[in-house]
Amino acid sequence: MLTRLKAKSEGTLAKQICRVVLDQFDQQYSKELGDSWNTVRDVLISPSLWQYAILFNRFNYPFELEKDLRLRGYHTILQGSLPYYPKSMKCYLSPTPDRMPSERHQTGNLKKYYLLNAASLLPVLALELNDGETVLDLCAAPGGKSVALLQCAYPGYLLCNEYDGLRVRWLRQTLESFIPQSLTNVIKVSELDGREMGDAQPETFDKVLVDAPCSNDRSWLFSSDSQKAACRIRQRNNLPVLQVDLLRSAIKALRPGGLLVYSTCTLSKAENQDVVSEILTSSSTVVPVDISGIARTCSQDFTFAPTDQKCSLLVIPEKGKAWGPMFIPC
Repeated sequence: MLTRLKAKSEGTLAKQICRVVLDQFDQQYSKELGDSWNTVRDVLISPSLWQYAILFNRFNYPFELEKDLRLRGYHTILQGSLPYYPKSMKCYLSPTPDRMPSERHQTGNLKKYYLLNAASLLPVLALELNDGETVLDLCAAPGGKSVALLQCAYPGYLLCNEYDGLRVRWLRQTLESFIPQSLTNVIKVSELDGREMGDAQPETFDKVLVDAPCSNDRSWLFSSDSQKAACRIRQRNNLPVLQVDLLRSAIKALRPGGLLVYSTCTLSKAENQDVVSEILTSSSTVVPVDISGIARTCSQDFTFAPTDQKCSLLVIPEKGKAWGPMFIPC
């Protein structure tokens, strides 16, 4: 009986995987990642192996939940690993692929925690945020990284920008669910095409995060519409052009001496290292920052693939450390 149940479950899962996308990934990533792709592939096609970190909301801190999680074997990640890790940020994970239920949005009530891929905290931490800074989250929806930014520091001003109208509503709801009214005067949501931000607000921001639109490997693998998935694959070559344009705009919006972090949730070299190389070769004002030390410091929690760039990291998922994909250059 147990064997039959397992076989049925595996058959259902196989039907959910989009073969068009998987074939494309097999062709591309076996070349780009080599033998590592087999390990990464096993995790990406098996949601039962995926892990979810629990980011606590400092504005409605879940003390009782924290006690319960510790009793259940959960532990904090990263804390103390990085010299600039903020004490105000608390993120817990389970040693097994356990998932807490998501909290429902309730107007007027702040949520206590946010579920996320722990690797998505690395771009936020790489910004090394300080209280009082002017910060831009250029492609902010659905809002997870904006929430994480606010767990690190109290900005003097935070602009959360999102061009897609449907995603803007998602972003606004996320902010309403996690951010108290007392901070709404320093947080603004805009709907500008990110490629125009640099001209609209030149040399304005101390810190800029560009979590760019990309070929999201996890979600694309489980596309329910194979025709739409095939269209996405055909249009994939256009994404690096958009990403480079967004980065150039973000650089214009950054004040001299400011810090910019670019991130994606894809393994694609064309959208990661190649985009960074294009920016570095075409802009004389951009100085790359060596973040290779993060890989050495955080190897207990994350697995990193080589990128041949000291200014960038690529987190790849493996069983037991199923975080990523996440690309972070600075």
